[in-house]
Amino acid sequence: MSGKILIVEDNKEISALLSDFLTKNDYETITAFDGNTASALLKKQEFDIVLMDLMLPFLSGEQLMKEFRTYSDKPVIIISAKSMMETRLEMLRTGADDFILKPFDLNEVLVRVQVVMRRSGIASKENSVLSCGSLEFNLTENTVSCGGKPVSLTSKEMQLLKLFLSHPKKVFTKANLYETVWNDTYYYEDNTINVHVSNLRSKLKKASGQDHIETVWGVGYRLKEE
Repeated sequence: MSGKILIVEDNKEISALLSDFLTKNDYETITAFDGNTASALLKKQEFDIVLMDLMLPFLSGEQLMKEFRTYSDKPVIIISAKSMMETRLEMLRTGADDFILKPFDLNEVLVRVQVVMRRSGIASKENSVLSCGSLEFNLTENTVSCGGKPVSLTSKEMQLLKLFLSHPKKVFTKANLYETVWNDTYYYEDNTINVHVSNLRSKLKKASGQDHIETVWGVGYRLKEE
Protein backbone atom coordinates (compact mmCIF):
# COMPACT_ATOMS: atom_id res chain seq x y z
CA MET A 1 0.00 0.00 0.00
CA SER A 2 1.16 3.53 -0.82
CA GLY A 3 -0.52 5.11 2.19
CA LYS A 4 -3.65 5.41 4.32
CA ILE A 5 -6.04 8.23 3.41
CA LEU A 6 -9.08 9.62 5.23
CA ILE A 7 -11.62 11.10 2.81
CA VAL A 8 -13.93 13.59 4.53
CA GLU A 9 -16.72 14.37 2.08
CA ASP A 10 -20.50 14.54 2.68
CA ASN A 11 -21.39 13.93 -0.98
CA LYS A 12 -21.43 10.13 -1.14
CA GLU A 13 -20.98 9.99 -4.92
CA ILE A 14 -17.87 12.18 -4.80
CA SER A 15 -16.59 10.23 -1.79
CA ALA A 16 -17.04 6.91 -3.60
CA LEU A 17 -15.39 8.31 -6.75
CA LEU A 18 -12.31 9.40 -4.79
CA SER A 19 -12.18 6.21 -2.74
CA ASP A 20 -12.46 3.87 -5.74
CA PHE A 21 -9.87 5.77 -7.77
CA LEU A 22 -7.32 6.00 -4.94
CA THR A 23 -7.85 2.35 -4.01
CA LYS A 24 -7.10 1.38 -7.61
CA ASN A 25 -3.88 3.34 -7.26
CA ASP A 26 -2.82 1.26 -4.24
CA TYR A 27 -3.96 3.50 -1.37
CA GLU A 28 -6.02 2.38 1.62
CA THR A 29 -9.02 4.68 2.04
CA ILE A 30 -11.49 5.30 4.85
CA THR A 31 -14.45 7.65 4.40
CA ALA A 32 -16.31 10.01 6.73
CA PHE A 33 -19.47 11.86 5.68
CA ASP A 34 -19.56 14.52 8.42
CA GLY A 35 -17.20 16.52 10.59
CA ASN A 36 -17.96 14.75 13.86
CA THR A 37 -17.27 11.29 12.45
CA ALA A 38 -14.05 12.55 10.87
CA SER A 39 -12.97 14.13 14.16
CA ALA A 40 -13.48 10.83 16.01
CA LEU A 41 -11.58 8.86 13.35
CA LEU A 42 -8.65 11.27 13.35
CA LYS A 43 -8.29 10.93 17.12
CA LYS A 44 -8.46 7.13 17.07
CA GLN A 45 -6.51 6.19 13.94
CA GLU A 46 -3.31 7.17 12.17
CA PHE A 47 -3.62 8.44 8.59
CA ASP A 48 -0.86 9.40 6.18
CA ILE A 49 -2.96 12.16 4.59
CA VAL A 50 -6.46 13.66 4.84
CA LEU A 51 -8.62 14.84 1.93
CA MET A 52 -11.17 17.24 3.40
CA ASP A 53 -14.23 19.12 2.13
CA LEU A 54 -15.13 22.36 3.92
CA MET A 55 -18.93 22.31 3.81
CA LEU A 56 -19.58 19.41 6.19
CA PRO A 57 -22.53 18.58 8.48
CA PHE A 58 -22.18 19.10 12.29
CA LEU A 59 -18.56 20.26 12.24
CA SER A 60 -17.29 22.34 9.32
CA GLY A 61 -14.04 21.64 7.51
CA GLU A 62 -12.62 24.91 8.84
CA GLN A 63 -13.36 23.86 12.44
CA LEU A 64 -12.12 20.33 11.85
CA MET A 65 -8.88 21.65 10.34
CA LYS A 66 -8.20 23.91 13.32
CA GLU A 67 -8.95 21.10 15.78
CA PHE A 68 -6.74 18.62 13.90
CA ARG A 69 -3.79 21.00 13.86
CA THR A 70 -3.80 21.21 17.68
CA TYR A 71 -2.49 17.64 17.89
CA SER A 72 -1.23 16.54 14.46
CA ASP A 73 0.95 17.82 11.64
CA LYS A 74 -0.05 15.08 9.15
CA PRO A 75 -0.76 16.55 5.69
CA VAL A 76 -4.23 17.78 4.74
CA ILE A 77 -5.50 18.61 1.26
CA ILE A 78 -8.68 20.66 1.07
CA ILE A 79 -11.06 19.74 -1.79
CA SER A 80 -13.82 22.33 -1.95
CA ALA A 81 -16.15 24.30 -4.18
CA LYS A 82 -15.39 27.43 -2.14
CA SER A 83 -13.40 29.39 -4.67
CA MET A 84 -12.86 32.72 -2.86
CA MET A 85 -9.17 33.53 -2.54
CA GLU A 86 -9.68 34.59 1.08
CA THR A 87 -10.95 31.11 1.95
CA ARG A 88 -8.09 29.38 0.21
CA LEU A 89 -5.47 31.59 1.85
CA GLU A 90 -7.09 31.20 5.28
CA MET A 91 -7.03 27.40 5.02
CA LEU A 92 -3.39 27.43 3.97
CA ARG A 93 -2.61 29.71 6.90
CA THR A 94 -4.50 27.35 9.22
CA GLY A 95 -2.25 24.51 8.14
CA ALA A 96 -3.64 22.93 4.97
CA ASP A 97 -0.91 21.61 2.68
CA ASP A 98 -2.83 22.12 -0.57
CA PHE A 99 -6.20 23.28 -1.88
CA ILE A 100 -8.03 21.71 -4.84
CA LEU A 101 -11.10 23.35 -6.33
CA LYS A 102 -14.20 21.39 -7.32
CA PRO A 103 -14.91 20.16 -9.92
CA PHE A 104 -11.59 18.32 -9.95
CA ASP A 105 -9.71 15.87 -12.15
CA LEU A 106 -8.99 12.55 -10.44
CA ASN A 107 -5.50 12.30 -11.89
CA GLU A 108 -4.71 15.76 -10.52
CA VAL A 109 -5.86 14.66 -7.07
CA LEU A 110 -3.58 11.62 -7.30
CA VAL A 111 -0.57 13.72 -8.29
CA ARG A 112 -1.27 16.28 -5.53
CA VAL A 113 -1.51 13.47 -2.97
CA GLN A 114 1.80 11.99 -4.18
CA VAL A 115 3.54 15.38 -4.13
CA VAL A 116 2.28 16.35 -0.66
CA MET A 117 3.19 12.97 0.81
CA ARG A 118 6.64 13.09 -0.76
CA ARG A 119 7.16 16.65 0.49
CA SER A 120 6.10 15.56 3.96
CA GLY A 121 8.59 12.70 3.91
CA ILE A 122 5.87 10.02 4.07
CA ALA A 123 6.69 8.27 0.80
CA SER A 124 9.54 5.94 1.72
CA LYS A 125 12.41 4.80 -0.44
CA GLU A 126 11.03 1.28 -0.25
CA ASN A 127 7.96 2.17 -2.29
CA SER A 128 9.59 4.78 -4.53
CA VAL A 129 10.83 2.15 -7.00
CA LEU A 130 8.80 -0.66 -8.55
CA SER A 131 10.88 -3.40 -10.10
CA CYS A 132 10.74 -6.83 -11.67
CA GLY A 133 14.00 -8.38 -12.81
CA SER A 134 15.80 -5.86 -15.03
CA LEU A 135 12.72 -3.63 -15.24
CA GLU A 136 12.62 -0.57 -12.92
CA PHE A 137 10.04 2.21 -12.50
CA ASN A 138 11.22 5.12 -10.35
CA LEU A 139 8.02 6.65 -8.96
CA THR A 140 9.79 9.69 -7.55
CA GLU A 141 11.44 10.65 -10.83
CA ASN A 142 8.70 9.09 -12.99
CA THR A 143 11.30 7.31 -15.12
CA VAL A 144 11.56 3.77 -16.49
CA SER A 145 14.67 1.74 -17.23
CA CYS A 146 15.00 -1.74 -18.66
CA GLY A 147 18.28 -3.65 -18.54
CA GLY A 148 19.86 -0.42 -17.29
CA LYS A 149 18.72 1.49 -20.37
CA PRO A 150 16.23 4.39 -20.08
CA VAL A 151 12.90 3.75 -21.83
CA SER A 152 10.75 6.61 -23.11
CA LEU A 153 7.05 5.89 -22.62
CA THR A 154 3.81 7.80 -23.19
CA SER A 155 1.59 8.72 -20.24
CA LYS A 156 -0.79 5.79 -20.83
CA GLU A 157 2.10 3.35 -21.27
CA MET A 158 3.57 4.56 -17.97
CA GLN A 159 0.24 4.04 -16.21
CA LEU A 160 -0.13 0.57 -17.68
CA LEU A 161 3.39 -0.43 -16.65
CA LYS A 162 2.89 0.94 -13.14
CA LEU A 163 -0.26 -1.15 -12.83
CA PHE A 164 1.52 -4.33 -13.98
CA LEU A 165 4.48 -3.73 -11.65
CA SER A 166 2.23 -2.94 -8.68
CA HIS A 167 0.47 -6.30 -9.08
CA PRO A 168 3.09 -8.57 -10.71
CA LYS A 169 1.12 -11.84 -10.49
CA LYS A 170 -2.29 -10.47 -11.44
CA VAL A 171 -3.85 -11.14 -14.83
CA PHE A 172 -5.56 -7.95 -16.02
CA THR A 173 -8.54 -8.14 -18.35
CA LYS A 174 -8.94 -5.43 -20.96
CA ALA A 175 -11.81 -4.06 -18.87
CA ASN A 176 -9.52 -3.89 -15.78
CA LEU A 177 -6.88 -1.96 -17.70
CA TYR A 178 -9.27 0.40 -19.45
CA GLU A 179 -11.31 1.28 -16.36
CA THR A 180 -8.18 1.87 -14.24
CA VAL A 181 -5.94 3.71 -16.70
CA TRP A 182 -8.57 5.51 -18.77
CA ASN A 183 -10.87 5.92 -15.75
CA ASP A 184 -13.95 5.12 -17.83
CA THR A 185 -16.38 2.24 -18.25
CA TYR A 186 -15.33 -0.45 -20.72
CA TYR A 187 -18.41 -1.01 -22.87
CA TYR A 188 -17.15 -3.00 -25.84
CA GLU A 189 -14.12 -4.60 -27.44
CA ASP A 190 -11.96 -2.17 -29.37
CA ASN A 191 -8.30 -1.91 -30.29
CA THR A 192 -7.26 0.73 -27.73
CA ILE A 193 -5.83 -1.65 -25.14
CA ASN A 194 -4.20 -3.89 -27.75
CA VAL A 195 -2.37 -0.97 -29.36
CA HIS A 196 -1.08 0.54 -26.10
CA VAL A 197 0.01 -2.79 -24.60
CA SER A 198 1.68 -3.77 -27.90
CA ASN A 199 3.61 -0.49 -28.01
CA LEU A 200 4.66 -0.89 -24.38
CA ARG A 201 5.86 -4.46 -24.95
CA SER A 202 7.78 -3.42 -28.06
CA LYS A 203 9.62 -0.59 -26.29
CA LEU A 204 10.59 -2.77 -23.32
CA LYS A 205 11.76 -5.60 -25.58
CA LYS A 206 13.83 -3.21 -27.67
CA ALA A 207 15.67 -2.08 -24.52
CA SER A 208 16.32 -5.51 -22.97
CA GLY A 209 15.89 -8.01 -25.79
CA GLN A 210 13.18 -9.95 -23.98
CA ASP A 211 9.43 -9.87 -23.39
CA HIS A 212 8.22 -8.40 -20.10
CA ILE A 213 4.45 -8.61 -20.63
CA GLU A 214 2.65 -11.75 -21.70
CA THR A 215 -0.78 -12.46 -23.14
CA VAL A 216 -2.98 -14.87 -21.21
CA TRP A 217 -5.19 -16.05 -24.04
CA GLY A 218 -8.89 -15.51 -23.51
CA VAL A 219 -8.27 -13.51 -20.31
CA GLY A 220 -5.89 -10.54 -20.69
CA TYR A 221 -2.31 -9.55 -19.84
CA ARG A 222 0.16 -9.86 -16.99
CA LEU A 223 3.76 -9.13 -16.17
CA LYS A 224 6.05 -11.92 -17.28
CA GLU A 225 8.23 -13.46 -14.58
CA GLU A 226 11.94 -13.39 -15.32
